[in-house]
Amino acid sequence: MAKFFGTNGIRGVFSEDFTLEFVHDMTLAIGTYFEQGPVLIGFDGRESSPVICKVVSSALNSIGINCNVAGIVPTPCLEFAVKALGYSGGIMITASHNPPQYNGIKPAAKDGVEISREDELVIEDIYLQKSWIKHPENWGVTGKEERTIETYLKGIASHVDSKLIESKNFKVVLDLGNGAQAVSAPNFCKMMQCQTLLVNQNIDGNFPGRGSEPTPQNLSELSKTVIENNADFGIAFDGDGDRSIFCDNQGTILTGDKSALVLTQHILKKNPGSLVVTCLNSGSNIEVLADKFNSKVIRTKVGSVEVSRKMVSTNALIGFEENGGFMYGKHNQVRDGCMTLALMLDLLATGKSLSGEIASLPPSFTTKDKVSCSPENVSKLVSSLKEEFPSSDTTDGIKITIDPKNWVMIRPSGTEPIVRVYAEAESQEKLDALMSEYLKKVESIISR
Repeated sequence: MAKFFGTNGIRGVFSEDFTLEFVHDMTLAIGTYFEQGPVLIGFDGRESSPVICKVVSSALNSIGINCNVAGIVPTPCLEFAVKALGYSGGIMITASHNPPQYNGIKPAAKDGVEISREDELVIEDIYLQKSWIKHPENWGVTGKEERTIETYLKGIASHVDSKLIESKNFKVVLDLGNGAQAVSAPNFCKMMQCQTLLVNQNIDGNFPGRGSEPTPQNLSELSKTVIENNADFGIAFDGDGDRSIFCDNQGTILTGDKSALVLTQHILKKNPGSLVVTCLNSGSNIEVLADKFNSKVIRTKVGSVEVSRKMVSTNALIGFEENGGFMYGKHNQVRDGCMTLALMLDLLATGKSLSGEIASLPPSFTTKDKVSCSPENVSKLVSSLKEEFPSSDTTDGIKITIDPKNWVMIRPSGTEPIVRVYAEAESQEKLDALMSEYLKKVESIISR
């Protein structure tokens, strides 16, 4: 088990368990793993990010590795630029959707994709043994990388029918969540001749608008802006811009599962027989949909690293998580909020409305919630549920399947001291009852 890497990179509360000393030494380990430069560094808008960037770049230089700083960029922008501009690796400084007091680091390999779970353990071993490069022949130097955002946006535009999108003059609401997509998504919409309305557009590491994680509960302003302006759709990004939650033309906030199904259908119509990768906690309709297009679904543990790396090894075209992380293999096998926005524009340019597309999907009822739970209580919770439901799947937390359409999954978060509870049912009433029953069950086991 990894000691420092969680579900997505390394995160902690800045200056408490995520100190500058820790960042320095962990960067030495990451640099030793990369072996050579240049390394591309980017960061989100958190207040601690610029000082962490200085520590990361000086640590790399101290072991003879050159690096360039891209400044504030979304995580997928940094990842794509690593691959497209020929870097040896990348380091993104971000705590994604975590609250403002957190920060983190996320390494990307030279293929522009998050490093694998195995390589996370290699880096941790270098860190724990302090077996990083000592006494380099030459110091490294730090420069600037000015091409990151332009490279990213051109890459995205190359995968959609730009001319058709431009001819539609779409009206789009972007809820930037005071996060890093503010430097790229509005520019992309401008490239596509969209009329764009912005919500929470100023980059601010305190995320004063609605917090750093887009959830159905905090997107009422997005919904209201879509309705009042008769927009074609709205989209909300998380703090580092790799996830996106959509709002349809009627103001309804969509789950990540629903928008993923709509986009998957659009892509598979053009590319039947393709592979789709998703996690164990996504809804069951993806198998139904893939079947229609002679396509296959592979399930992984929860976490974008699991999906991304499975996409790379199987050459899958599509990957997604239920939290709004969508991956398009032709661009890069990582969650990408702006690429997802582009794919939605590409779909709607064919003359459909988003609400109409949602209505045409087979009905699905999914939800999720969270319960505070210390790491010590997690194994007690899982083993207690396993005793009660011996045939359940414990690949990742525990998944209790009543039948393919009715299930509950409970797993510890890899980024916060909570357990997440996911459920799917064949009707809203069943879903409400299932969720209520299992939330009570979880709380009762934890409090014993």
